[in-house]
Amino acid sequence: MDITSQHNSTSPTLATIPTQTVVDADTLEQCKAMLLAPDLTARQIGSRGERLCRAWLIEHHWHVLACNWHCRFGEIDIIALTSHSTIVFVEVKTRRSTSCGIPEEAVHAAKQMRVRRAAICWLGEHGSTIRHIGVRFDVIAVTVTPTDVFIHHVPEAF
Repeated sequence: MDITSQHNSTSPTLATIPTQTVVDADTLEQCKAMLLAPDLTARQIGSRGERLCRAWLIEHHWHVLACNWHCRFGEIDIIALTSHSTIVFVEVKTRRSTSCGIPEEAVHAAKQMRVRRAAICWLGEHGSTIRHIGVRFDVIAVTVTPTDVFIHHVPEAF
């Protein structure tokens, strides 16, 4: 589904959002149920964690601009526009266990640098077409237990 078809296209902030961007229309509960399925691979857990975060951001009135955006510097999991017109580059980390540390600890300095470089690349391509008042880098940590899913949003994480 096109992001412009989900939201009022007459909004001055959204009028210039790239129309090729596609987002999932899952609800939070659907995403949580998908994460609680048994025998998921690490890749499936990561992918479903990102879907959960997109649903969570949309529920919080953010507009998802891009998902899994790639350039030569790396990938950005989610690029979104807040209700206050801030472009946010989101790194999502999903874990079934905290035995190796909490998910947000996995966003180390080298990863932060790759995300920053990719963000500069994205802003060079799209930043002038989207009205915004600033940018920031957030981490959303998803922890999956046998019976529940927890989301921890860290604004301005780096």
